[in-house]
Amino acid sequence: MNWANESSSREFILLGFSDKPWLQMPLFLLLLISYTITIFGNVSIMMVCILDPKLHTPMYFFLANLSILDLCYTTSTVPHMLRNICRNKKTISYGGCVAQLIIFLALGATECLLLAVMSFDRYVAVCRPLHYVVIMNHWFCLRVVGFSWLTGFSNSVLQSSLTLNMPRCGHKEVDHFFCEVPALLKLSCADTKPIEAELFFFSVLILLIPVTLILISYGFITHAVLRIRSAEGRRKAFGTCGSHMVVVSLFFGTGIYMYLQPPSSTSKDWGKMVSLFYGIITPMLNPLIYSLRNKDMKEAFKRVIPRIFFYKK
Repeated sequence: MNWANESSSREFILLGFSDKPWLQMPLFLLLLISYTITIFGNVSIMMVCILDPKLHTPMYFFLANLSILDLCYTTSTVPHMLRNICRNKKTISYGGCVAQLIIFLALGATECLLLAVMSFDRYVAVCRPLHYVVIMNHWFCLRVVGFSWLTGFSNSVLQSSLTLNMPRCGHKEVDHFFCEVPALLKLSCADTKPIEAELFFFSVLILLIPVTLILISYGFITHAVLRIRSAEGRRKAFGTCGSHMVVVSLFFGTGIYMYLQPPSSTSKDWGKMVSLFYGIITPMLNPLIYSLRNKDMKEAFKRVIPRIFFYKK
């Protein structure tokens, strides 16, 4: 019997940190503050990238897509998490759980690929500056972004189908804040090793290949930057690349920890904390890093924001 037949009219209980009531209020405040910053930061970046003609370049096209991803990524889980923290009965419908799982997986996988595309863009800009306009042309940018979204959702459908078709024999207590593959697999009453092997293969494709490409790109970038004679130029280049690598390390490091090891080997509470990093903290850090540490973005904010709020031309 598959999950759809067994659970279509039932609810799941999301345990979260129910056994640690003293954590409820700090967690609520952390989620609320992080989500507010994520919304404000990503919406601001999207508006500036769209409204400022000087930012109509491949780099900021990818950044606008990243902001859309992060906004939807956190919205798929955080509002329901905030609602559940304030309730005694922390539940989610079967349909809501399926939707949350599919969207969260799809957007997470798409972000992995998009970060790799962004690192390639920086590689071309630094190491092939004379060919940048030819390589990063309009149609190429549209194709790689479209490929990232399509691959992300295809991966999500495959992983979600494998996870949701495992029998759970009436188990409905999900030991997590939201519906995620490792937590849902723990509900299964059948042998999950074959499914875990298939999910591991998809996770390698989505996580390890992009992070390898990112490291290769930044290896070439570092080599090129070291040849810059100006100390100020090297400092600025390393500052920008260093910020990106911090985000990449947090997102991929925590994602690899969760998805490239058997669910049974993941510490219960540690797994929940790790998921907060790639599901909430990283989407909050992205707009801060890409706007506050970017001179072009700061100047664009000065041009666009007054025009929006005070109708200045």
